[in-house]
Amino acid sequence: MNGILEFIKALGPARLAAMAVVTAVLIGFFAFIMMRVTEPVLSPLYTDLSFEDSIQITKLLESQNVNHEVRNEGAVILAPKEQILRLRMQLAESGLPTGGNVGYEIFDKSETLGTTSFVQNVNHLRALEGELSRSIRTIRNVRSSRVHLVLPKRALFKREQKPPSASIAVKLQGNLSPVQIQAIQHLVASAVEGLNPENVTIIDGRGRLLASGRGNDDNYLSTRLEERRTEMESHLRTQVEDIVSSIVGQGRTRIEVAAEMDFNKITQTSDTFDPDGQVVRSTQTRSETAKSQEKEGNEGVTVGNELPNANANNANGPGRQEATDITEELVNYEISRKTTTEVVQGGRIKRLSVAVLVDGVYEKNANGELEYKPRTPEQLEKIATLVRSAVGYDQTRGDKIEVINMQFAEGPEQVFDDSGDELFAFTKDDYIRMVELGTFFLMTLLILFFVLRPMMKRMFEKQQEEASPDIVIGADGVPMIVGENGELVPAPDGEDTPHPTMQAIENAQLQGALQMDTLLKVGELVKENPEEAAKIVRLWLQDAA
Repeated sequence: MNGILEFIKALGPARLAAMAVVTAVLIGFFAFIMMRVTEPVLSPLYTDLSFEDSIQITKLLESQNVNHEVRNEGAVILAPKEQILRLRMQLAESGLPTGGNVGYEIFDKSETLGTTSFVQNVNHLRALEGELSRSIRTIRNVRSSRVHLVLPKRALFKREQKPPSASIAVKLQGNLSPVQIQAIQHLVASAVEGLNPENVTIIDGRGRLLASGRGNDDNYLSTRLEERRTEMESHLRTQVEDIVSSIVGQGRTRIEVAAEMDFNKITQTSDTFDPDGQVVRSTQTRSETAKSQEKEGNEGVTVGNELPNANANNANGPGRQEATDITEELVNYEISRKTTTEVVQGGRIKRLSVAVLVDGVYEKNANGELEYKPRTPEQLEKIATLVRSAVGYDQTRGDKIEVINMQFAEGPEQVFDDSGDELFAFTKDDYIRMVELGTFFLMTLLILFFVLRPMMKRMFEKQQEEASPDIVIGADGVPMIVGENGELVPAPDGEDTPHPTMQAIENAQLQGALQMDTLLKVGELVKENPEEAAKIVRLWLQDAA
């Protein structure tokens, strides 16, 4: 115990204060390092939040004592990474985030008793708009959306009713494809009774009109036709690329498809009659029988006995006898008739052109370098045959298929097989965490070796001042010391531990030699250039004056 006290007294108050400051700094530094290392990793819980949603989510997290952080003025909330899924489930149970829009939950929070029909209709409209906004936000590249519905009130005793319409404002992260725009139109139209997709107007955050909502106008129809042509070309390009890439390699082919399409709608009606296919449709039979007999001779004048030769065949005298029997039959036949109506929809391929550019073959030469070799005509012909089969080649339409082999500007890239499970599969967050820990470790080493070690070495270093005899310079400039008998003797050479006075003498001698050498060089320059030296001296004298 006494040794420790003596050691502390030997250090002195200055060294003790310095040690206390260094200790406090090191404790604070290592405490900061430990807190940063053990601090949970925060990941985004939600992004692009509205101010109202941010307030509600923050209150819920604070009530559960969850460590969180709010950034970008409430638009982003960070939470511990291992609790992200559980927190999202809890927030979804509470109906958060709402996206700044009110959905059908408005009816859960309002009192229906005493509510007028007008308020109910307004709430229903708000809920419908909010639900549609939430559905639209689920589409890729849509960050936020607002929906406005116009539902005209049905008037009594009025035939013509105004159709409903809708306007949608979307805030995009990128761009929407024409297919996505049509999907939004049909989504809203299907959710509102009586609303047609053509009556839905869509604009983006920059004020660009994505869908006019003016019905079947020329621009809308032309856009639809252009989309169908683009979809057909993309479909054929994908088919050709899949089959060609499996032969020449991924990324070693370029394919372009140009389709000329006919969008005219054709309706044809034809009637075919078959004379051999007769069928009895109706039969009509008529029979007529008439008899006339005259036996008396003096019957008077009649029309029948006044005719010429009226009694020529009458063998029995003036009497007459006639008999008439007529039979008629009318048969109506129906000839078989075939009526064919063909409707050919628009969108037929009128002409097809396909251009296929393939790279050659790369082989290693004797030096181990990749050497380009073109493909043989037989290989190109086989590729062309596969392309014709893939796109439905028709020579009568004037289709054209071209397969050309040329060297690409960029050489082949080495492909690594990463299909297997990786033992160390790190994410971006893991790499950032490792860099942060490595930085802390490097800072700790620098402080230990370049700050703490020198300071501790100076603190505990014993300053031993060895008693040295007084040194006197002799007549010849040789250092002398006083011996045991009081006589001056030459000082010993202290090569191992030179005395400070000896070092000062050596330094003075070196400086004197350098000054002498400098004076000699200046004298030589003056002798070689006396006129310039005189000018310099005059300038010095003028400056001094």
